[in-house]
Amino acid sequence: MFFSGFDIIERTIIIAIFSYISLVILLRISGKRTLSKLNAFDLVITVAMGSTLSSILLDKNITWAQGTTAFFMLIALQYVIAKLAVHIDWFNKIIKSHPQVLYQDGGFREGAMKKERVPKKAIFQAARSQGIGSMKKIDTVVLESDGSISIIKKSDKEDKDTLDEVKGYK
Repeated sequence: MFFSGFDIIERTIIIAIFSYISLVILLRISGKRTLSKLNAFDLVITVAMGSTLSSILLDKNITWAQGTTAFFMLIALQYVIAKLAVHIDWFNKIIKSHPQVLYQDGGFREGAMKKERVPKKAIFQAARSQGIGSMKKIDTVVLESDGSISIIKKSDKEDKDTLDEVKGYK
């Protein structure tokens, strides 16, 4: 139960080394897209690759060649799907979500926030993490397709106008 012999440990070590090297080589060949920020499709592929690696390491009935073939197939399928998404608009809409405006022109878009399940405090946190202390300095907040929140600041002229308003010049 706790230990069944060194032969299984030895197999795990050898297969881990070869599988890891194979995975790194295949990921490098596949390009930067494979390692980019994850959308839902990319996350599924990443989890599948982790599961495959785990199976290769722990299941003695799965050979290194089978595991490497599985890695290759997952990466090849991701490449084909990404290529199709770039060239076919309707396919891209199925695969990826689109950015959603959560705040614009001084107001929160409550409907979009509710639909995307983003509370105001997440937007405030994103603003603080970019060193912005006031929503008055923000033009637009966007929930990106990878789940990150982008903040678009108002231009410098608008910042000066706002500062002048606060000081009472306008």
